[in-house]
Amino acid sequence: MKKYQNVTIKGTKEGLTLHLDDTCSYSDLKEELDQKLSESSKSQSDKLISVMVQVGNRYLTADQKEELRELIRQKKNLVVDTINSNVITKQEAEAERIAHEVVSIAKIVRSGQVLEVAGDLLLIGDVNPGGTVKAGGNIYILGALKGIAHAGCSGNREAVIAASVMKPSQLRIEECLNRAPDHYPGEDGREMECAYIDENNQITIDRLQALMNIRPNLSKLQGGF
Repeated sequence: MKKYQNVTIKGTKEGLTLHLDDTCSYSDLKEELDQKLSESSKSQSDKLISVMVQVGNRYLTADQKEELRELIRQKKNLVVDTINSNVITKQEAEAERIAHEVVSIAKIVRSGQVLEVAGDLLLIGDVNPGGTVKAGGNIYILGALKGIAHAGCSGNREAVIAASVMKPSQLRIEECLNRAPDHYPGEDGREMECAYIDENNQITIDRLQALMNIRPNLSKLQGGF
């Protein structure tokens, strides 16, 4: 009798996790997955069960992913939640690199100008009233922020905005908006400040040192400020 070892099924509170071996052939993997799911489905109830698929270091094409989804869907009440792989394409790797790249620019962003980058922005200069800076990630300004700053444009709620002088006309992180307050926490001092989304879904301005506790894994640049 053939011994199946390429597919491991584990039950979790969220549903099922399928661990698929990444060294066997794709055809053998599908065959064993079909067999094991057929055996497993005999003891399952009619309740929908969420399935997470882990394929390790195997690269799957879009067609192969859809084949696995369809194979799993055919087994009564199983619904595929995610298919996770440790392998990404060159295009995906390049997009990931750009998203986490720190772009350093030395200039003054004047009224009417918009400066936008895909990753993190390190601006050495001021953002004048009427000027705008936007970043898919974090924004660090070694100068005065008196215009508009929008961090986390790509949907990153963990993004922060830091400035040597924090007097913006508007702050925005992801979709969270904060217009200029009447008084800034540190406008009477000379400490660099930061803005972030707090636990109440509000943008909060605090001393830069607060980031060490609030965003401990923020960036290697953090230790430089």
